[in-house]
Amino acid sequence: MIDFVNGRIDDLTPASAVIECGGIGFALNISLTTFSSIQGKETAKLYVYESIREDAWVLYGFASRQERTMFLLLTSVSGVGGGTARMVLSSFSTSEVAGIITDGNDRLLSTVKGLGKKTAQKIILELKDKISVLDIEPTATQTDSGRAVTYNKEIHDEAVEALKMLGFPPAPSSKTVKAILADEPDATVERVIKLALKAL
Repeated sequence: MIDFVNGRIDDLTPASAVIECGGIGFALNISLTTFSSIQGKETAKLYVYESIREDAWVLYGFASRQERTMFLLLTSVSGVGGGTARMVLSSFSTSEVAGIITDGNDRLLSTVKGLGKKTAQKIILELKDKISVLDIEPTATQTDSGRAVTYNKEIHDEAVEALKMLGFPPAPSSKTVKAILADEPDATVERVIKLALKAL
């Protein structure tokens, strides 16, 4: 079992990272939260979860043990797969997810793409007691990364590409991202993607 990889960042997008470790490039699916944590760095240490199926071996990478723990809790709920859990952790930080579950805010949780109200309620019901014993300070307040924006076109292209990797068609993604940038010209790529995930 791989617990973590620590090495040079060979390639990085808002949805994936390739970490070179011992001459081997590990391709990991990441959340927007992890992307924000390691963006701009030359090296990174990512905690790993291996999803092994008959037809695929998929690695997920997390910038913190807490995020990995939250991912595992989310995927322990029936009907919540790795893709959906990553979408949750791309829409909200680990502490925000903890806050949403603690507060029983199924309305906010169900704004995540692919999560219906019933599944959101199920997550809250099954994880509320488990969240309370974790060393995670819960908060339901969304935060911005504060990353400076240079060119809106670059932000647009990066956001659309990230959404494409997360399974959204380019045309509606582009339209949504343009609308967001029109309302918030100085929005960071992380914020644009978070808002787009709620709108698409």
